[in-house]
Amino acid sequence: MLKIGIRREDKNKWERRVPLTPEHVKKLKEDEIQTIVQPSKIRIFSNEEYEKVGAIVKENMSECSTIFAVKEIPIDFFEPRKTYVFFSHTTKGQKYNMPMLKKMMDLKCNLIEYEKIENEKGIRLLFFGRYAGIAGIVDTLWAYGQRLQNKNITSPLSQIKQTMNYNNLDEIKNHFRLVGKNIQKKGFPNSVVPLIIGIAGYGNVSKGVQEILDELPIKEIMPLDIKKIHENPSNTCIYKVVFKEKDTVEPVAPDDQFDLQDYYKNPDKYRSIFEKYCPYLTILMNCIYWTSRYPRLITKDFLRQNFGKDWRLEIVGDISIDINGAIEFSEKATNPDNPVYVYNPLTNKTIDGFKGEGIVVMGVDNLPCELPKESSMAFSKILHNFVPKIARADFNDDFDVCNLPSEIKKAVILYQGKLTPKYQFIDKYL
Repeated sequence: MLKIGIRREDKNKWERRVPLTPEHVKKLKEDEIQTIVQPSKIRIFSNEEYEKVGAIVKENMSECSTIFAVKEIPIDFFEPRKTYVFFSHTTKGQKYNMPMLKKMMDLKCNLIEYEKIENEKGIRLLFFGRYAGIAGIVDTLWAYGQRLQNKNITSPLSQIKQTMNYNNLDEIKNHFRLVGKNIQKKGFPNSVVPLIIGIAGYGNVSKGVQEILDELPIKEIMPLDIKKIHENPSNTCIYKVVFKEKDTVEPVAPDDQFDLQDYYKNPDKYRSIFEKYCPYLTILMNCIYWTSRYPRLITKDFLRQNFGKDWRLEIVGDISIDINGAIEFSEKATNPDNPVYVYNPLTNKTIDGFKGEGIVVMGVDNLPCELPKESSMAFSKILHNFVPKIARADFNDDFDVCNLPSEIKKAVILYQGKLTPKYQFIDKYL
């Protein structure tokens, strides 16, 4: 019987997710695939739950030719010529993960990156983005409610808890409906009206954000209407505005027109225009994919020059959390037990918590771990369909003839320890 492994997650005490749930481990065994699971005291599914469905729970995974995980794997865990499937966070040339990638290359390992498993239309099939969005907006609204309360401003949002303090997603939605009724009944104080939440991006993360927001009394507006809303705002609703690329950048050349595919290919031909919206937003949720090739949404210079008594943007929920990236003042990633800090644009310094002068940044970098059960179940539901094909693939063949399905093959970063043709660009970061 083929044997695969599920590695214990140990990046931090909050990481309780799994790539494969007991339900799907049971189905794999029925398909003649035995799962070995490393024991864990914090995993959302217990050792006993895996044993009940026929998994073997033990420390040593040397029998497994293919090992699945969620987050990055420590360098000393890898074994020669094995296949590892996880979020490696290497495709942007992330400096902190290059030693891990080098080690895998030295050991002639195969690396399959979840993030790059796509269908024929280029749509990602495996992601936690929805749950990052859900947890991100809950934590951001919690922080905003706490910040208002600290300023002695009473608001229905002060009732919101941090994601990890709810039992499950149903409880979150039920509570948000109650908060929504309170907003309609009591309204917001004039000092925070209009309450406008901007969402940069429209993918899976953005959809997760909107899924929760839509439990509240929401009025969606277009980017061009933001300024106008300030003329006659309502205090019994929250305004939601979703920004697409055409709203955030413009061609540098005055005679050029915005073209989405051209922007993707030639971002250097475009400049950011997002900062014109900042004076009117209360909260910004950053949900975009960003690399250094693209313009930033908000720069430190802009913030320093414009921050003052009329500044309205109170908090940025930086779900994408590229350090000093699209949100240049995102100075660090945070954890669920210390999720926010205040960035002071005048001193260029941060202080943990939601108190102090400046803008609050919510920067938790593994938000789905605050909803470990639901996020793992959704992930495993898709992943388990690919596991038999990965486990039975012959990785001794040349890459061109390896019998992996096309969705998986395009996600192979390393094959027999070498960068595959699609990922040769990573070599410059090694």
